[in-house]
Amino acid sequence: MNKKVAFYTLGCKLNFSETSTIARSFTAEGFDRVDFSEPADIYVINTCSVTENADKRFKTIVKHAQKANPEAFVAAVGCYAQLKPQELADVSGVDLVLGATEKFKLTSYLNDLSKNDFGEVHSCDIDDADFYVGSYSIGDRTRAFLKVQDGCDYKCTYCTIPLARGISRSDALENVLQNAKEISEKGIKEIVLTGVNIGDYGKGEFGNKKHEHTFYELVQALDEVEGIERLRISSIEPNLLKNETITFVAKSRTFVPHFHIPLQSGSNAILKLMRRRYMSELYVDRVNKIKEVMPHACIGVDVIVGFPGETEDEFLRTYNFLNDLDISYLHVFTYSERENTAAAEMEHVVPKKIRAKRSKMLRGLSAKKRRAFYENQIGSSRTVLFEADNKEGYIHGFTENYVKVKTPWNPELVNTLQEVELTKIDDDGIVRFNFTKVIA
Repeated sequence: MNKKVAFYTLGCKLNFSETSTIARSFTAEGFDRVDFSEPADIYVINTCSVTENADKRFKTIVKHAQKANPEAFVAAVGCYAQLKPQELADVSGVDLVLGATEKFKLTSYLNDLSKNDFGEVHSCDIDDADFYVGSYSIGDRTRAFLKVQDGCDYKCTYCTIPLARGISRSDALENVLQNAKEISEKGIKEIVLTGVNIGDYGKGEFGNKKHEHTFYELVQALDEVEGIERLRISSIEPNLLKNETITFVAKSRTFVPHFHIPLQSGSNAILKLMRRRYMSELYVDRVNKIKEVMPHACIGVDVIVGFPGETEDEFLRTYNFLNDLDISYLHVFTYSERENTAAAEMEHVVPKKIRAKRSKMLRGLSAKKRRAFYENQIGSSRTVLFEADNKEGYIHGFTENYVKVKTPWNPELVNTLQEVELTKIDDDGIVRFNFTKVIA
């Protein structure tokens, strides 16, 4: 009887792509993959350390694994495992902790899967994380996350990602195209490009620091891969989202009109303290350019509230900046101090109660922005890709410009593309529609 393995992923799309790749290595070794809630012989937790909350959730997830099978082997990988390996190893029930360069070789660290008296750590110096491992997720969702880049050379004062993932490096263009082809051949309709700093694509492509290709060239090449219905760009830095890329997406065969562009603050003073590589004026230019060539485009924004030095005036500057901008939704992050970052040592710390209040204000603004964007789409014809989950009798999907829609559950719609007319917004904020025709 085959051994069983289960996976739990915290954090970003990049982590999901890497979990899926690690899972395929277990399948190749003869393991059967089961849901994390089921009894398994080994539980693998892919960790995140972007926020304080992600750290805290780890202990809870370990307890869930132990409840499902107290004798199971528990392994931790990912960013938190690289940053604080001993801290994870000291958690009751954890048997193995692997850092940034070791996680893709997890199966080679497993012997008899018997519980350890203490957590065993294999974690490299992050300077050794200078090679690239390609990844993509498949089989978990109706869309695939395709990793094209890893690491980051930026030195934002609040961020631990360079410490957790190392220098910026990229997959070879031919490998990306081959992975995209493999994904499309499995019948997946949408591919989301992911990485730590994907706009930096091309740096370190063949182990050197110079750019062999640019992100724009990657986009052009992917657009020509046969069999792909949709390509979506995940989060991309505003200074690396060039006008040529925006213009190309507007005319593209496969790239959809949806951008997620981190802002972090609408105050230039705060952006300087964060050591971001742009000012708010450049951000406005990027949004205006997108809306000029794709008026129906969806634009998501990352923003951090409560950064050291953010006075009430600086926060209101950010609030008003976002309120005036033609964007579609926000991802709001409440600033939390991270060890070994410059921001953690800064003065003028914002009290946590004020951080929470500002976060609530921006979440309210996000709801208002999303509603306004959805209302602007009512009456338009869009293409929907339907997902696989039955949620309270409904099937959900997303249009090419990221409007969430729903209709009564019909399993025949799963992983199909349908042309629809958006008709109204339900009380839950999700859009209803009329079918017009099946596309694929």
